[in-house]
Amino acid sequence: MILQGKIVNFDSQTEGQVLINEQTGLIEQVGQNLGSADLKTEGFIFPGFIDVHVHVREDVSGKELYKEGLKTASDAAINGGVTHLVDMPNNPVPPIDDASYAEKKKIFKNSLVDVTLYAGVGQNTEPLSTPVPYKVFLAKPPVGALFFQSEAAVEEVLARYCGQYLSFHAEDAEILDAHKGAPAHEQQRPPEAETKAIETVIELAEKFDLRAKICHLSTAAGLEKIKAAKKRGINMTCEVTPHHLYFDESHLTQENRKWLQMNPPLRSKEDRAAMLEGLKSGDIDFLATDHAPHTLEEKIRGTSGLPHLDTYGPFITWLMKEQGFSASQIARVCGGNPGEFVNQFTEEKFGAIKPGFVGSLTIVNPDEPLTVSKEILKTKCAWSPFEGVTFPGRVTHTIIRGKVYQI
Repeated sequence: MILQGKIVNFDSQTEGQVLINEQTGLIEQVGQNLGSADLKTEGFIFPGFIDVHVHVREDVSGKELYKEGLKTASDAAINGGVTHLVDMPNNPVPPIDDASYAEKKKIFKNSLVDVTLYAGVGQNTEPLSTPVPYKVFLAKPPVGALFFQSEAAVEEVLARYCGQYLSFHAEDAEILDAHKGAPAHEQQRPPEAETKAIETVIELAEKFDLRAKICHLSTAAGLEKIKAAKKRGINMTCEVTPHHLYFDESHLTQENRKWLQMNPPLRSKEDRAAMLEGLKSGDIDFLATDHAPHTLEEKIRGTSGLPHLDTYGPFITWLMKEQGFSASQIARVCGGNPGEFVNQFTEEKFGAIKPGFVGSLTIVNPDEPLTVSKEILKTKCAWSPFEGVTFPGRVTHTIIRGKVYQI
């Protein structure tokens, strides 16, 4: 199969063709005059977008799913141009050892897109026998029991994980407890809960030689701490979500605040501006959704989290057309950096349009507007915080190992 158009990597952009071997699903050649194109596009051909923070909710408990599962998450990912999911472990039955991780991996073999699984870190866990990414919750998550009651408990366990890649939900449990009686969600989880937790993660990363990733960064002060840690040689990366880039506290009303509730909450206009600038400059490494497909009923009850897979691709056109991101900057935070992350845990190569890499690509036309509505969504929860928003462009094709999905 031969594709033709503007080929974008994190370090280059050229007009040309991509030849994918349909038997192996790998890229064979990238160049000029490779043959008659099977698909020509006026848009950009990106390395397949990789979302390094997703909650699919499929697990090994055997319970009938009332919300997002593997099939609808795969459909939503393809709809949004996401070709690879990295799924979080806060399931009712979390993957925390070789056996439970292998059981969950069996389920995800049926995914329409590639999947990498996080293993959970909890009170009595130890590293698995093979390299995997891990997730650490410094505060209690809404699903599952993987969290710690004290910093001492965290240190006792993390001492076993020297050299491992750990992603942290960075909110300080003591600060959250002290503010739990505040009248509004954003006051219950104040900015200092994040910055204090980031300080803790930096200390842990330095003490135990961890490769640390901060999930869903939301504060300018937290970003400054991460930048300073990187300069000191500490192995740290960080993510930012679409909602912390698009919304801030000024968007909250009595009518929408339950729909725009997440952990960490929306921050100030200044924090949002810092997140946009940090992602553009490269100080923030990943655009990651924290896709949390809670039902409408759960949102009404006050559950935190937003669904984003369907709108990942359209959202990046907002970054390009309205926030001044270049195509190569998008390729870096949506493909190149996430590819480097998942490539640590697989023998295959993702994140670039180069020979030998997996032939999963995302084709985006940034000049074909898309208005988000329930009718275009594939996620089982069937709602989006972006309903009614018209993005400047859209995903036209998602290619999974040479198989073309027209969107």
